[in-house]
Amino acid sequence: MVLAVLILLSSFISVKLSFSVSVIEIVLGIIAGNLGLLQPESWMVYIAGIGGMLLTFLAGTEIDFDIVRRNIKTCLGIGIGSFLISFIFVFLFAYYSFRWGFVASLLTATALSETSIAIVYSVILDHGLSGKNMGTILMGSTFIINVCTALTLSVLFMKQDIYTLIFIIASVVILAFAYKFSDVLFESKTFSMQRNEIEIKYVILLIILLMFFATLGGGQALLPVFLLGALLSKPFSENNKNNMLERLQIVVFSVITPIFFIIGGTKVSIPIILSAFSLFIALFAVRQVAKFIGAYPVIKRALSRNQIYITLILSTGLTFGLVAALYGETNNLITTTEYSIITGVLILSAIIPTIIGDKYYAPSEEDLYDDEKELISENEG
Repeated sequence: MVLAVLILLSSFISVKLSFSVSVIEIVLGIIAGNLGLLQPESWMVYIAGIGGMLLTFLAGTEIDFDIVRRNIKTCLGIGIGSFLISFIFVFLFAYYSFRWGFVASLLTATALSETSIAIVYSVILDHGLSGKNMGTILMGSTFIINVCTALTLSVLFMKQDIYTLIFIIASVVILAFAYKFSDVLFESKTFSMQRNEIEIKYVILLIILLMFFATLGGGQALLPVFLLGALLSKPFSENNKNNMLERLQIVVFSVITPIFFIIGGTKVSIPIILSAFSLFIALFAVRQVAKFIGAYPVIKRALSRNQIYITLILSTGLTFGLVAALYGETNNLITTTEYSIITGVLILSAIIPTIIGDKYYAPSEEDLYDDEKELISENEG
């Protein structure tokens, strides 16, 4: 009951304040969790997990490989710079200033170096950046950042055994199958566009299969699910005659992703954060400054306008970071206090840059119509 009320209330507040609904859902989750109004049940956590995967898949469908290919140097420069600088800054700060353990500092640096796919994708939809150069650079850079995060998490922390190999092989097989044979279903005159939504169920099945093998291998399905969305980006484009993207968005954004964001908010313990408030604020500040230093110089060379806005949105964190933090706490790599501080920083980084960006630096209608002129190609430079 409380969850349903929060989902509906977040939509009303979002429209009233003209803020991203995902940010409002996180804030309401924090409030409800700390007031004891909502305690996540097992089914909520499971649906939230699927919601995160579906959001990651939809984010992948935003990748236009033609535009990414033209701007590959820009995306690589932004992505690698954003990840690497923040990883180094956060690790050094946690290890030498906080005196956290070496492993805990590495885990913290990994979790706080990512950029939120969920927030970036929500921003792209909210501001009509889908299919634009600006939106593709945002998503392409986010993709590079999170590939770095996923690889770092896997290399430094996750177990390497036969089940990990099974996960990798299964992911490759599923992705290859989806890329080669999905059009058979999507173009079928018999099964496509039926009221029972066969295409949507098919996509959800592929995602759940990837989640199953990821759990078996002690890994996470975020990266292969994102790649799945990218591989199926053409049939899920806005121009697709079957309207698959719109149909899936209706299913996902009505109930499933709000649960993901709200449950994510309930994981933040305000009392723990307040007890170490100076550490919390310092870590947040270091992360945001490092993100700015890592991304802004490349963005400034690549775009003639909206540079601050793109930098702010790329400094948000949530999805991959929450996964890394939860992995660290579950495997006793970090303490409960460290987990709460990391999670709080991630959620604050999802809220503050988005609010500032939307309020003061959001792209105008003129920017969107003149999007092609915004990009200063590095190849031409």
